[in-house]
Amino acid sequence: MTRYHALLRSACATAVALVLGHTAHAQSTPFTYQDMLMLDRISDLSVDPAGDYALFTVRATDMEKNKGVRSLWLKHVSVPTEPEVRLPISDGGFADARFGPDGKAIYFLSARGEGGTMQVWRTDHDGRTAEQLTRLPLDVGAYRVTPDGKGLVVALAVFPECKGDEIACTVKRNAERAKDKSTGTVYTKVFVRHWDTWADGTRNHLFYLALNGADAPSLPVALTDGYDGDCPPKPFGGAEDFSISNDSKTVYFAAREAGTTEPWSTNFDIYSVPITGGTPTNLTTANKAWDAAPRMSPDGKTLAYKAMKRPGFEADRFELQLHDLTTGTVTPLATAWDRSVDDYAWSADGKSIYAIAGDLGRTRLFRIDVKSSTVTPLSKDGHMDAFVETPKGFVFLKSGLTSPSQLFAAKPKATMIDEGATNLTAVNANLKNKEFGAYEQFNFKGWNEETVHGFVIKPVGYVEGKKYPVAFIIHGGPQGSFGDMWTFRWNAETYAGAGYAVVMIDFHGSTGYGQAFTDAISTHWGDRPLEDLQKGWAYALKTYPYLDGDRAAALGASYGGFMVNWIASQWKAPWKCLVSHDGVFDARGMGYTTEEMWFDEWDQGGSPYTEPEKYDTFNPALHAKDWSVPMLIIHSDLDYRIPVEQGIAAFTALQAKGIDSRLLRFPDENHWVLKPQNSRMWHSTVFEWLDGHIGKGGK
Repeated sequence: MTRYHALLRSACATAVALVLGHTAHAQSTPFTYQDMLMLDRISDLSVDPAGDYALFTVRATDMEKNKGVRSLWLKHVSVPTEPEVRLPISDGGFADARFGPDGKAIYFLSARGEGGTMQVWRTDHDGRTAEQLTRLPLDVGAYRVTPDGKGLVVALAVFPECKGDEIACTVKRNAERAKDKSTGTVYTKVFVRHWDTWADGTRNHLFYLALNGADAPSLPVALTDGYDGDCPPKPFGGAEDFSISNDSKTVYFAAREAGTTEPWSTNFDIYSVPITGGTPTNLTTANKAWDAAPRMSPDGKTLAYKAMKRPGFEADRFELQLHDLTTGTVTPLATAWDRSVDDYAWSADGKSIYAIAGDLGRTRLFRIDVKSSTVTPLSKDGHMDAFVETPKGFVFLKSGLTSPSQLFAAKPKATMIDEGATNLTAVNANLKNKEFGAYEQFNFKGWNEETVHGFVIKPVGYVEGKKYPVAFIIHGGPQGSFGDMWTFRWNAETYAGAGYAVVMIDFHGSTGYGQAFTDAISTHWGDRPLEDLQKGWAYALKTYPYLDGDRAAALGASYGGFMVNWIASQWKAPWKCLVSHDGVFDARGMGYTTEEMWFDEWDQGGSPYTEPEKYDTFNPALHAKDWSVPMLIIHSDLDYRIPVEQGIAAFTALQAKGIDSRLLRFPDENHWVLKPQNSRMWHSTVFEWLDGHIGKGGK
């Protein structure tokens, strides 16, 4: 029996006992990081066209084997009382599972076949047998099924210079490389490395494969032959970066032409190409900024996509654009709505677009009327992770500060789909016996007398009249947010469960408060956000008497790590200890060694080789002489965004000054710590550090 089966059986048994009136109330215990690490994680929602069945992935943790174990589950949405079913095809490994256009077949990626390459497979609702649909000599990185069900569009990593014969030529070159005993690589342009991977010269290209009567694929047709760019984009792109027209005749995709300027360019464009092959047509040449996520309207007349306005800025507002496919006219949608679209989908009737966007510390679902641009909120709080409109209502994944993502069905005609929604699964049913810290949102006047928001969380076991040590957690990005959301890396409730109060400030630069608020941090990393943090801390201490200002620690990662390194000299008085994860120590060094140059050069206001003085304005390395607060440094070897030398340099400075300090290094992690046992060590080291310097529990 799997651990999830055991949970499901336990949940069912509990439900029966409740009905019979014989169950005893379980004793609640604090939610801890050990609990968090072992939680199951729901993702990858797909719902059949009729709205009867939901398909989703559950990722369990095998701590002994130090890996996540994924399984595919099917839930009969129309019969909520019927337990979800684990599909047997899970045992062979899978990824990116989704319903086909007829709702009967389930498509997925798997490397279970001969040769061990990732290919497209198909199964039915029973999920007992799997049929291999592609037998390509290269891994399929992403795919889509054509709306008519007669073909596939797949993404393969090929050498673009192999134009005319990309697949066979790439296979040959890979074989030649494997035989070569030398290990050197000659690069002629950047990126030489990106995120956590060194460049190998390949590009993600799209191919079309027709399925014949026997469901065997035809020879692949190149759709981006010789294109010097990636679709899906690296490192995090997927099937959301391309789509297929309703008549299955045209493919739309988002990509950036690389050339020699790729690390400086955010000029992604939307292209169209016949599914039978040909030269792609650039539909967004006029916009030199980011265009993404093309999706056709139900009537096939309009192509929607997301677009930014400012070239070189990755945190600009994503605004929806409507491209009339007959006239070529492009019309922006809801221009007065000062929010950036994360994800979106057309409504079934084509009269509206549903959009997910950050909004004042929450991530909500909105309806945008296509004709009037009227924006109406459809969810209230928490973090909307995914949604599908069905003929029977919305099915969605939602998380929040006190809950990981869960699967819900909205009540019919509900004004807010998350109010009174039905939880459809028993995943993580044991959380009902866990106690979380009570939280509330607050606001205050920050930089420029503008309103700034934050969250405060009481420690579990809070007793009126006592004071508690505080974890002051600073988010990264810097264009990000710490609000009513769940995370498996910086989970605020694990600090509350360990006996700490938590304060989080969405300083200037945070997302979800309007684009001007987000813009305010660029070239101001060390002053405006610092002022917000200082004023927010003062407000919290004054407003919440249970916060012990004499027992406080500041923690942060990425930009948050930079800010910890910065306040170590600029605002060290409140803090008994600090934690800096993957933080920038030397701004000049960061400017030369990071991979996505557009980010640093936009936020610093210039390049490190033409205007180095701008990198010194808020450079922690220049003020390390003033450090004195104990600090834990955490960094990883595969972090190419903020290279490990930044962490080593900070630790060297601490050690040279004789400051109480530690360095936790992971040789096999990137900007994030993902392996279960590494995550456990991360948390145990951080909490041991906090316990030793500020203690825990109330006084």
